[in-house]
Amino acid sequence: LLGQILDHWFESEPLKATLATDAVIGAMASPHTPGSGYVLLHHVMGELEGRRGAWGYVAGGMGALSHAIAQAAAARGAHIFAEKAVCHVLLGRAGEARGVVLQDGTEVRSKLVLSNASPQITFLELIPQEQLPKDFVQRIRQLDTRSPVTKINVAVDRLPSFLAAPSARDGQPLPHHQCSIHLNCEGTQLLHQAFTEAAHGHPSSRPMIELCIPSVLDPGLAPPGCHVVSLFTQYTPSVLAGGRCWDEQARNTYADTVFDCIEDYAPGFKASVIGRDILTPPDLERIFGLPGGNIFHGGMSLDQLYFARPVPSYSGYRSPIPGLYLCGSGAHPGGGVMGAAGRNAAQVAVKDFRHL
Repeated sequence: LLGQILDHWFESEPLKATLATDAVIGAMASPHTPGSGYVLLHHVMGELEGRRGAWGYVAGGMGALSHAIAQAAAARGAHIFAEKAVCHVLLGRAGEARGVVLQDGTEVRSKLVLSNASPQITFLELIPQEQLPKDFVQRIRQLDTRSPVTKINVAVDRLPSFLAAPSARDGQPLPHHQCSIHLNCEGTQLLHQAFTEAAHGHPSSRPMIELCIPSVLDPGLAPPGCHVVSLFTQYTPSVLAGGRCWDEQARNTYADTVFDCIEDYAPGFKASVIGRDILTPPDLERIFGLPGGNIFHGGMSLDQLYFARPVPSYSGYRSPIPGLYLCGSGAHPGGGVMGAAGRNAAQVAVKDFRHL
């Protein structure tokens, strides 16, 4: 349990709760849920430019990272088809992968196919079910993809001024504006209460909020004097109590709750808002192909990690379809912007390719 780990090392409740957010981020779990300690480890085990446990912003926004990878691939001869949805994986006579078919009917033939889509999309939508073992399909269908995340992107005309650390008179950013700001984290019990509400189908009345202002470090993201604020919030169920869906009213009601909370810490925040974009779990699934809105392509619980990710006997990036590999967050070691699953999968694919 994460709570036991934090209690062993720390006494301060605000500190414990702030650290606890990295143990439940993207997970429909509470700090008191067994296995939550691993998710914290997952978020701090890496390094950035030699600094262990450090995180960073991507200059130009997260899309700039994809662009850099694309440029590196193209420089080595890769052909990239943007805005070309894959309809299904093309199979040979022996059931092996032989390329992909795009929605416009174009066939792209290849000896190997690597998919960084989720296991659900890869195996339940892109492969004919009769080509896969029934027990494998059943396990993929049973993967826990619950997501508590609602992401809110906000445009503001000035930096938020927090009661705990008021902004400078000239409006220039202060050190805390460059960091991840955690709200509603005065105690781990608050996080547990927020989780409990969502577990019963109700968006948290006092949600966990991680607030970042990337435009402070990357001014090109917003006009002079203005900023973009990224709100990563929990907990929101995919389906609301009574089977209700996330309509516009429910979406805005929850966002208003989030903004009211921020206003308590930074009076004047709501008046600074120019626009907002609200992405609930169903929105994250529809727009980004995240199953259930889960940012990790599936829960990072102990039963879905290591040799069991995505399912036992297929944790080594290969699949029941010869020549088809899983290289996204649904593969070992899981989610996060680190490229480990892709690198590992590429090494396995290259090894196999040499024997074709």
